[in-house]
Amino acid sequence: MLSLSIDQACYVVVKARELDAKDLSSGLEDGSNGTDDGMTAVLEGGSDDAVDDELVGFIDGLNIDAQVELVALAWLGRDDYTRDDWQDLVRQASEQHSSHTGRYLAEMPLLADYVEQGLDMLGFSCADVEADRL
Repeated sequence: MLSLSIDQACYVVVKARELDAKDLSSGLEDGSNGTDDGMTAVLEGGSDDAVDDELVGFIDGLNIDAQVELVALAWLGRDDYTRDDWQDLVRQASEQHSSHTGRYLAEMPLLADYVEQGLDMLGFSCADVEADRL
């Protein structure tokens, strides 16, 4: 990887895990009282979710080469490919790049797992990145 740093990839993993931890809906009404409801709305995801916005915004803020490498990394981690396929995946991701990369990745099920697995296949690990740097 040249353009996407390990720190950037691991930040995506952390934010994707935060999204995975959220529930789509608790069934509470919009007007319910947060204190009485145990603040469960914080754990709900949705179209106006701050974590989702942060993840999409971060990915869309990366340069195009880093976005392409992040998509290739997620594809690599799906277990459909090997480390030897890396350059082909980067080429394919580059050919399919669009202005919707952040949304595409944020909506990818298991994004955090795929990115971590892809990093591992390339010999990198988020364990090497200090938690306070993310």
